[in-house]
Amino acid sequence: MVLAALFLLAPLSACEPLTDTAEQPDGAPAADGTALALLEELDEKGRAPKTGYDRDSFGWRDDMDRNGCDTRNDILRRDLEDITLKPGTDGCVVLTGTLLSPFSGESVAFDRTASTIDIDHVVALSDAWQTGAATWDDSTKREFANDPLNLLAVEASLNRQKGDGDAATWLPPKRESRCEYVARQIAVKHRYELWVKPAEADAMRRVLADCADQPAPDTDEPPPEADGEELRFESCEAARAAGAAPVRSGDPGYSRHLDRDGDGTACE
Repeated sequence: MVLAALFLLAPLSACEPLTDTAEQPDGAPAADGTALALLEELDEKGRAPKTGYDRDSFGWRDDMDRNGCDTRNDILRRDLEDITLKPGTDGCVVLTGTLLSPFSGESVAFDRTASTIDIDHVVALSDAWQTGAATWDDSTKREFANDPLNLLAVEASLNRQKGDGDAATWLPPKRESRCEYVARQIAVKHRYELWVKPAEADAMRRVLADCADQPAPDTDEPPPEADGEELRFESCEAARAAGAAPVRSGDPGYSRHLDRDGDGTACE
């Protein structure tokens, strides 16, 4: 009883810190540029109410980069291998392909007629709403919902298992991918100035304890833009008039809506 009383009377300064700090397993401060260091720059507070949340208000699948393709097909083309494209869609619509799942490590066949692949919002839209997005204007919500940094093609079954969970309630079954997954969540929340809940932050720290040097994706750069966004030809006639045809992928002015057969060369 005497020892218990002495403990209760001990000043807080004599006790361990009440909150976690950005430290590597050896006690050293987290290195600049790591996900662990970026995590400590985020505000940490409780979940806000879901009142007023409307998924449709985020404009998911909008053609934000004005390349003539919706965001879902942009991500399918980015993440899938051995894809085939639907004729007559300007090289946009993915019919089939193969995904090496970042969540399970399994090879998953994609067929547009089946629901095998979803596009996951790494930071779920409703989670964003409850950690700061409720105050956003429509433009910011659309940018967030369609930002490639926050999107991954994954198995539909695992995406639906995750739901709107955060790192405290759901992590990829493939343990080797958890560090990169959590780092991406942190980068997204940092880019959009969202906060993390205490349990979420604790779960992120536990994951990163095994990979303290995990780099954080670069959040200082703006979200990726379409190819040739600074110089955009509205038509092949305009490209030819400027003496720029044919326009190849990566060239200034290239846009997928000009590349009718999707072979990477427009206005042949």
